[in-house]
Amino acid sequence: METEIRIETLEGWAAETYRLIDIREAAMQEYGMLPGAEAIRPEELAETLPREENKKRVLYCTRGQYSREMTDTLRAQGFFEVYSLQGGYFGWLHHQMQKQEAEQLAKRVEGSIQKKFHKKLWSRFTKAIRDYELVQKGDKIAVCISGGKDSMLMAKLFQELKRHNKFAFEVEFLVMDPGYSPENRRVIEENARNLQVPIRIFESNIFESVYTIEKSPCYLCARMRRGHLYHYAQELGCNKIALGHHYDDVIETILMGMLWGAQIQTMMPKLHSTNFPGMELIRPMYFIREADIQAWRDANHLHFIQCACKFTDTCTTCNNEETKSKRMEVKALIRQMKKSNPGVENHIFRSVENVNLDTIIAYKKDHRKVHFLDEYDAKEENPAQEQPEEN
Repeated sequence: METEIRIETLEGWAAETYRLIDIREAAMQEYGMLPGAEAIRPEELAETLPREENKKRVLYCTRGQYSREMTDTLRAQGFFEVYSLQGGYFGWLHHQMQKQEAEQLAKRVEGSIQKKFHKKLWSRFTKAIRDYELVQKGDKIAVCISGGKDSMLMAKLFQELKRHNKFAFEVEFLVMDPGYSPENRRVIEENARNLQVPIRIFESNIFESVYTIEKSPCYLCARMRRGHLYHYAQELGCNKIALGHHYDDVIETILMGMLWGAQIQTMMPKLHSTNFPGMELIRPMYFIREADIQAWRDANHLHFIQCACKFTDTCTTCNNEETKSKRMEVKALIRQMKKSNPGVENHIFRSVENVNLDTIIAYKKDHRKVHFLDEYDAKEENPAQEQPEEN
């Protein structure tokens, strides 16, 4: 008996005749779920689902492989009317994209930026550009698109900035393919077409280069990707690359540095490149909250790639608890702290703007470590010099 169903078949069923069950990891579900789906962990299916039910049960994972295996297992245990959605989340995603009209979608998305999300997205985008002087007359900026929600929103914001800015600058919408799966590559290309973002794609083999690295492959991958982006942007005549890091990335990086790196540092809004003279990195989404990006995505019924990494984008790992990153742990920690301290996120963000060096044991400046004992006795000999109050 056939246990797989096509998306077109599912759309032909009445909504009340089936249950749609997402068995992916929670972190993947945050990127979007099929409308009406409920989340059930694979190991809980046998306990949660009745063996017989008047509704068809349709399971889906990332690409349809793991859900097909779970469907076979459940049927062998006596569960009836259980099916796997062919192609999984990605299959449904591609199907949805093909149904969208690019011009209408682009206009709707642009309208939402200027109206519904003007304050939370557009205003914060332009505030970062003003406050940190990120875009200047004559710039040629490579807007780097990874294919996720953050970078695709950044691309649309830059298009708006081009339409309304008072001085001339140029942009190139740059996509580096470090070895994406064909499905991920296709999602990026379809989104760019639908949102009318004229992307320029160049390829590298970074994923293959770091695949066999056991220690810190993510760190090496990030550095290699950054280097390739700088190099290609420079070849195009760009003097800046723009990355889609947002406010939540900043505060999570601060905590990760403290908890795992034993250091206090932040993700800077702009940086001069040390390896590519004349090049600069900018982060114009510095003040934008991730929740607002997700709200914009969902309001416009947009769907983006979830995890493009070669290590985690296969169906065999879509429910693997070990793939949870330190960043996910920090996100959970911040959510927990926010329950008793609603302003904790803003406090973390502002903490690196209010560093009192008089109360710091040591700090680094230009790769040189400065210790408080270096000037401790000198301050005693100069009582006029202001001293910090004792705690």
